[in-house]
Amino acid sequence: MPDTKPKILIVDDDTDLLELLVIRLNAAGYKTDAVQSAEAALNYLDVSRPQLVISDMQMSGMDGMQLFDHIHRTLPTLPVIILTAHGTIPDAVAAVQRGVFGYLAKPFDSKTLLANISQALRLIPGGGPQKEISQASWRKSIITQSAVMEDLLTKAGLVAEGDASVLIYGESGVGKELFAHAIHDASKRCHHPFVAINCAAIPEQLLESELFGHVKGAFTGAVRDHKGLFQLAEGGTVFLDEIGDMPLLLQVKLLRVLQERQVRPVGSTQAMTVDVRIISATHRDLKSEIAAGTFREDLYYRLDVVALTIPALSQRREDIPLLTNYFLSMFSDKYNKNINGFAPEAMEMLVSASWPGNVRQLMNVIERCVALSTAPLISPVLVYDAMHHEEEHLVSFEDARKSFERDYLVRVLKITGGNVTQAARLAKRNRTEFYKLLQRYQLDPSVFKQAQG
Repeated sequence: MPDTKPKILIVDDDTDLLELLVIRLNAAGYKTDAVQSAEAALNYLDVSRPQLVISDMQMSGMDGMQLFDHIHRTLPTLPVIILTAHGTIPDAVAAVQRGVFGYLAKPFDSKTLLANISQALRLIPGGGPQKEISQASWRKSIITQSAVMEDLLTKAGLVAEGDASVLIYGESGVGKELFAHAIHDASKRCHHPFVAINCAAIPEQLLESELFGHVKGAFTGAVRDHKGLFQLAEGGTVFLDEIGDMPLLLQVKLLRVLQERQVRPVGSTQAMTVDVRIISATHRDLKSEIAAGTFREDLYYRLDVVALTIPALSQRREDIPLLTNYFLSMFSDKYNKNINGFAPEAMEMLVSASWPGNVRQLMNVIERCVALSTAPLISPVLVYDAMHHEEEHLVSFEDARKSFERDYLVRVLKITGGNVTQAARLAKRNRTEFYKLLQRYQLDPSVFKQAQG
């Protein structure tokens, strides 16, 4: 049985207080991890996602509010409680206005702290044991160890609790339908249908009938009444993929459905009430489409109540080994083959590729490798052949350092599970120089090893 206790990260450079907080929160039924600086907390957050952060305000180096600002920028759904010995009421008001969940003065009352923790955890998916078990179910198809993806999943869990329309942005192959289905599975509509349609894949003259249905005799070939997807999804969710490709005439009719919660089948004079939630997705920039006159602005604001942007696979390379091994297991079972893994050079090739087709392309490559493999270990040659052509590789370390040096280091440490020798080799740097880089950014390789364990 998995540990379903909510996990809390505690940050304080006072070791006595740190130990006391750990004891109190463990006794209250929480799982805790403790670090002694804001910099160490950022390192921890590179590899693990707690449900809550409790931080001291005054610390050597980065202080508690600076830590909060970084968390709020990168993981905006992660609540933070600040503890301070020198706080004033104006300080507390200012902190809360900036987004801090709680601001408690030392010495704090344990009951007040526990009440704050309970309130914070109630606001997020996975905040309690029952929610966390449920969370594992609705998100089980999304394989990730990326902090950005974890934050996106938290947002998905939050939006699933209501009925707001969701617009999912992302390149082709990133898993937009997977996310839409996860939101449906986490919602109160989960026991009703999830119906998906690709607006770009159906001819314009048929799309209206597919969405809203038609009555017998509405057009040549309409020999019987036909229920549209909105009627078939009653009580559930309609997923409109590639909404940016929907013809303008249909956009007007879809807007009317969203406003009136009624559909009128083609050829019918009667409108039918429907109860569905709309999730849509696109790889297009809809604001540019609005400026070009190919997408209605009023429909955009109806669909874009909550926007989620799924990063490209090249922006979360730390997920590539995880996804690769997942697909390897899946296709080994499918093709009844006993394959143990990838040669190190083959895995490096997969990690370094540009993946313009994202997760879908990676899945196809792994399936081809498994289907053609005659050995227990997949070779670099097989991977190269399966990819059909040379992919772009990671930019040189010197170029990468200019814009995202710390992010680069975090990614290679994740990929190698904290193995500095492998990480240095992947980064094409000697161990001594690589250690200096880790020290510059206060990155602790052991944290990445623990995350693998």
